[in-house]
Parts: sequence; C-alpha cells; structure tokens
Amino acid sequence: MHESVLLSLLWIAGAAALAPIIVGLLPGPRIPEVVLLLTLGIMIGPFGFELATKSEPIELLSELGLGLLFLLAGLEIDPASVASRTGARAGVAWVVSLAVAMGLMALLSLATELEAWAAIAIALTSTALGTLLPILRDTGLKDQPLGRAVMVNGAIGELGPILAMSLLLTGGNAWGALLSLVTFAVLAALINGAIVRHWTRAEKVVEIVRHGAETTAQAPLRLVVLLLVGMLALSTAFGLDIILGAFIAGATVRVLLPPDHATFMARLDGMAFGLLVPVFFVTSGMAIDYRVVLDRWGTVLVLFAMIVLIRGLPVYLAFRDLPGREPVRVALFSATGLPIIVAVTTVAVTAGSMTIEGQSLVVAAGMLTVLVLPLLAVELGNVRPRSPAPG
Repeated sequence: MHESVLLSLLWIAGAAALAPIIVGLLPGPRIPEVVLLLTLGIMIGPFGFELATKSEPIELLSELGLGLLFLLAGLEIDPASVASRTGARAGVAWVVSLAVAMGLMALLSLATELEAWAAIAIALTSTALGTLLPILRDTGLKDQPLGRAVMVNGAIGELGPILAMSLLLTGGNAWGALLSLVTFAVLAALINGAIVRHWTRAEKVVEIVRHGAETTAQAPLRLVVLLLVGMLALSTAFGLDIILGAFIAGATVRVLLPPDHATFMARLDGMAFGLLVPVFFVTSGMAIDYRVVLDRWGTVLVLFAMIVLIRGLPVYLAFRDLPGREPVRVALFSATGLPIIVAVTTVAVTAGSMTIEGQSLVVAAGMLTVLVLPLLAVELGNVRPRSPAPG
C-alpha cells in the first residue's frame, strides 16, 4: 500500500515541479500555471495514462491544499476595500450575477433535469483573484484604478461564492451550514474583537506571535497549520464546512500579523504553493474526464459564454463610469474564474450532487476563461484608440 501511495505521490509531485518549467519554456503569452497543473493531472490520472491514483493519504493532502487555498484567499481580502463604495458596487454586481445564475440554472433543471444546478450557478459567479494577482503585478496594473477595481471584484468574487457554497452545497443539511457559519463567525469575532482588543494579555500574545515570525519558532506558520488541521477536525466531527472555516481562519491570521508581513507571506506561499495547493489542483485534474470534454465541446463553449455574460455583464454595468475601455477590461478580469470553480465542483462531487462528467465540463469552461479573458483584457489596454483624421 505504501509503495503505491508513494508512487502516486511521486507522479503528482513531478507534475507540480514540471508545471512552472513548462510555463517558462512555452513561447507566447504566459499560461496560468493552474491550467497546466490541471492538464498534467488529467494526463497522469485514471482517465489518462493511469500513472497515479487518489488514495486516502493523498486525499488528505488534497484537502489540506484546498483549505490552505481558501485561507490564503481570506488573507488577501482587505476589509476596508470590501466595505468601501467600490466594494458595495462590486457586491451588488455579484448578487445580480448569483440571482441570474440561480434563476437560469433552476429553469434549466426543470426543463432538462439538470443535476447540481446550484453548484453550477455558484461556479458561474466566481473570480480567480489568486490567478489574477500575478498578472496584475506583472503588467503594473495592480496599483492603478483598474487594478484596484479588479481586486475588489476579485475579493467579492471569492467571498460570495464561499458563503454560497457553505449555505447551499451541504448535501441538504441547511442547519449544518448555518451552524458552520455561526460557529466560525463567533470564533473570528472572539479572536478579532473580544480577545485581541479587550483582553489585557492579548497584546503580549500578539507580540509573541509576531516576534516568532522571524525566529525558528515560526509561530504564525505553526498557527496556520493548527488552524488548518483544526478546520479539518471540526468538519469531520461536526459536519462543519472546512472552506468557510479556512477562509475565516485567513482573516483571523491577518489580525496577528506584523504590519510588515512580506517575509511571512513569502514563507506561507512557499508552504502552500510548494506542495499542498499544487497537490490539490493536480488531483482535481485527475478527476476530469477529457473524453467528455472532447465529445461535448459545444457545451463547454456555452458554459464559457454563460460565465462571461453572467459574471462579466453585471460588473461592466456597475463600473461603466470608468473611462474608455476600462469597464470592459474590469468585466473580463472579473469573469476569470478557475480555482473557485474547481473547489465548488469538487465539493459537489464529494457530496454526490454532481457527476464526474458534469465537473469535467464546468472545469473545462473555467480553464477557457483563464486562458482567454486575462489576455484579452491586457491586449485591450495595449490597443490605442485611433486619432481623428486631420481636417
């Protein structure tokens, strides 16, 4: 058993190590690494060359990667930007997207007996903020008004689907979802408010944690590991939602970080993207049946168009007061969604409400958004408007 697990892990680790090298060697526009991780997962998985299998130990690593992915999303969220006027506009745009997606998917489920319509609707409204961040940094857009608008829409496009997943994708256990939401909200309130701000010894604890970031104690990293394992334990014991818990855990860790926490983030990124998050994406790719995608490529294109319209159009209307082509570019960036799509469909498949075939089609549409929309948004910024003819 151990030999087969280690062999599968070897192929998964090899795919994770090979992906950035291939991305660097490929000519033309830079392909997001997550697309390549999923593709390599398809190749080594049971629908490809059957080189690796998802055993229980690898499933555990994949769950830790999923939790860490959403913990990082919680760390990226700036509460001030979400609570701003721009955040309110982005929130309204996302709510409109969710309402349209839910209504459309519900009608399709009545007409065609569509399975997992709620999961598909949530997937159509996501934004891949983690995927967009490197693109915004490399192009110098992150600190421009366009980049700030994209960041806020990305934050809402991650937070909204996470909350919707927690409430709607619980295998029919709505009370469990509400308990999950209330439990983690109370935990965050206790740590952020009651303890950190009002407990006299809290300042000393926070100081120890912050000081430990620069020593061999690595206190913040150990706290992250504790929170991740705690989320898994709670979700297993009480049926709570690990994704929402990990997201709130990220927001909680943010409070304990020193003002200049770039070094800690670099170490956390190393732990996350060095092993656990790539394992999650590669194993997610192993569950994709590429034959279904090839046989039903028309469905993939329809889903791709639905993502662009359902997620992009409300964002365009909410930010149409931006100059020139900026509203279109913000909409294209905001309609780029893959990590959340993978997570939503994985949760739905685990809950038994979605088939592998359905997940393969939705994830393929998400891969198209990552491949096409950011490149198109960047190119729109490089095209200069024509000058009027003289005379």
